[in-house]
Amino acid sequence: MNRVALAAFGWFVPGGAYLLMRRYVQFAGFAFVVLATFLAGLALHGGVVKPQPAELSGLDSFTALVFRAGWFAKALAGAPFLAARLFGGSGSLIASRLHEYGSTLLMMAGVFNILGVSSALDIRKEQTR
Repeated sequence: MNRVALAAFGWFVPGGAYLLMRRYVQFAGFAFVVLATFLAGLALHGGVVKPQPAELSGLDSFTALVFRAGWFAKALAGAPFLAARLFGGSGSLIASRLHEYGSTLLMMAGVFNILGVSSALDIRKEQTR
């Protein structure tokens, strides 16, 4: 299987790279961790919308960059992120008092997903040697 296709499917479906490699235990583990973390982040009102310029006004450029990078980290979660955006996961960048915990969990879900893709690609690389 092509590495790019494996990485793209692994990004879109949490743990999907393992699914294509027929490693079902790893697939189930990564899918559970990413989905549970993402759902916990949504339950704590983590924002999935891109920060608007009006919300970033008055912030210094580094802080605005951090907010944009945080949105990108959330997008790394793949299909759960796209589904949350489609069904309106949060109305704004700051939706409640718990938004920081929720946003942190959403970013962690994205990082877990990318770690799963990276691990699957590394295993594939080792198998082809």
